[in-house]
Amino acid sequence: MKLWGGRFTKETNQMTDDFNSSIHFDYLLYPYDIQGSIAHATMLGKQGILTKQESKEIVLGLKSILEDIQDGKVEFDVSAEDIHMNVEKLLIQRIGETGKKLHTGRSRNDQVALDLRMYVKEEIRRLDGMLQHLQQVLLDLGKEHLETILPGYTHLQKAQPVTLAHHLSAYFEMFKRDRSRLEDCYKRTDVMPLGSSALASTTYDLDRELVAHLLDFKEITKNSMDGVSDRDYAIEFLSAMSTIMMHLSRFSEEIILWCTDEFHFIKLDDAYSTGSSIMPQKKNPDIAELVRGKTGRVYGHLLGLLTTMKGIPLAYNKDMQEDKEAIFDAVNTLSMCLPVFTDMINTMQVDKDAMYQGTKTAFTNATDAADWLVKKGLPFREAHAIIGNLVLTCIEKEKNIEDLTMEELKEISSEFDESLYEAITIEACVHQRKNIGGPAPDTMKVILEEYEEYLKKPFLSI
Repeated sequence: MKLWGGRFTKETNQMTDDFNSSIHFDYLLYPYDIQGSIAHATMLGKQGILTKQESKEIVLGLKSILEDIQDGKVEFDVSAEDIHMNVEKLLIQRIGETGKKLHTGRSRNDQVALDLRMYVKEEIRRLDGMLQHLQQVLLDLGKEHLETILPGYTHLQKAQPVTLAHHLSAYFEMFKRDRSRLEDCYKRTDVMPLGSSALASTTYDLDRELVAHLLDFKEITKNSMDGVSDRDYAIEFLSAMSTIMMHLSRFSEEIILWCTDEFHFIKLDDAYSTGSSIMPQKKNPDIAELVRGKTGRVYGHLLGLLTTMKGIPLAYNKDMQEDKEAIFDAVNTLSMCLPVFTDMINTMQVDKDAMYQGTKTAFTNATDAADWLVKKGLPFREAHAIIGNLVLTCIEKEKNIEDLTMEELKEISSEFDESLYEAITIEACVHQRKNIGGPAPDTMKVILEEYEEYLKKPFLSI
């Protein structure tokens, strides 16, 4: 007979057990479930709802179960449905009748809400640490490549020269926002729902604040119906993870392009590349491609949980059991992607000369030529037209702007003089962009120093 089977006259069908059971995935919540139960039993003893001895027996029994699970000595029972009932069943087997009193004043509804919040809090902290490590790698690479010049792109067409430090800084900023989103999600997850019971709280005199303190929650939920049915934090967490994966995917796409023979900007370390089963010359960026591919997997979990929650009336419904597999798999996916991606970036070789040569084609200094004319007093639109005409001439003559003679330049506009050549060197194009946010090495030094200070700040202070 199941622990909830009092009003039933026969056992559930085996297919029902298999379909209804969640133990094959929610067993991952066992440390949080047991920690929550220990806090609950401790509070029941303090409040006199259980005797001190009963509370002590339950706590000791739960600790022994936790130790045995960690040692691989426990085999979970599908017929007990979920991690909550499995732990309670084990407790009753170990300490007898007293174990049946553990569930006093609570429901599996608020129990699972507690467990999942504890899990999400811990995973947010762990993923934040991985992102911080990735940012440190980007910072170190930025310091190394303050003067490494490469073409910047718009529409995947060469646009203007930038530095590799500047390019990497763009991703550093993305991951800063990602960490900020995780921190924000953490604040809304850090609310303790236990004591909501099934949906309408309980008649027992619970000390919910004590339980929150024991479990390191900042506050408690203020509405019992919302307490058991809220999954906003889970959706936020999936959204934050989806955005992280999107950023990793964009970065992966550039890595894939950069290591092609056409770009030749970088070489990936052999440890983070694979070969072909038929073409012996191949060195494929499979890690970057897999990160790009797995992004859709995490997106799917976000959309899945949003769809699950969209039509659920208050309060708890069994549909919500679908939240855990989505979160577990998304966390597992991101946990695999972040470290291997970080190591791939950390070990890649940068071809500075190839990057620099990439700026010498496609007129990446054309905007600077137009700016030079504006500084001479011409309206920007007039300068834009002159340089557009100049580029057309260069294409016809198969020359770069800086390769034209002064006579050729003056055929386009009498405004040109010898100072143009110095103003449109690739180095000048980069170094003159000194505004905060620009690629000038002196500016980037300031930004990288800010990043160093940022990385010293602890979680929840970023």
